[in-house]
Amino acid sequence: MFGQDRSQIRQFFLDVWARRRRGETLDPLATQIVDAIEAHPEYHALFDAEDAALHGEYLPEQGASNPFLHLGMHLAIREQTATDRPAGMRAAYQALCERLGDSHQAEHAMMDCLGESLWTAQRNGTPPDEQAYLECLKRLAAR
Repeated sequence: MFGQDRSQIRQFFLDVWARRRRGETLDPLATQIVDAIEAHPEYHALFDAEDAALHGEYLPEQGASNPFLHLGMHLAIREQTATDRPAGMRAAYQALCERLGDSHQAEHAMMDCLGESLWTAQRNGTPPDEQAYLECLKRLAAR
């Protein structure tokens, strides 16, 4: 979507948030980003402090959560659901939404499966295993 440059990705998110705060018209991608940011009021002050957000280090070993990664995972899950890729993704998402009663919480739950899939692929130097990812989502929805 944005390439691999961390600063460019972060700057894009920050620019979209600034455009939203100025009341500018947003394209569909920017609207999706704003929707994700607005669902996370705990990030608003950080996004308002652009320099801190742009250069911040969000290290899990220090108990920090990376807001850009978190929001990016929301976007990835929404795209996967919209395109039903992997096939069956949409059904798993809908089942999880029904079980939890909230689409945002369903996405949060799904992040564990997505994160595991991406971590395993990175560790193994392979593309993500879509079937393993889908099976994780199905198990999650069936709980």
